[in-house]
Amino acid sequence: MLIRSIEQFLRKHNMAPTKFGRLAAHDPRFVLDLRNGRTPREHTARRIEEFMQNYREASRA
Repeated sequence: MLIRSIEQFLRKHNMAPTKFGRLAAHDPRFVLDLRNGRTPREHTARRIEEFMQNYREASRA
């Protein structure tokens, strides 16, 4: 599930949910909305997953 991946990402990178939302979705409430049951569109979910993958790769370099 997307929210689980995001929660793991937040813990691993010690990132605030609002910062993640701003960076990944241009919406500071994105994670809060997901926690409250929001279901993102498929395109949005792919974009979020790509953001997390690219962030991990950039942090390794």
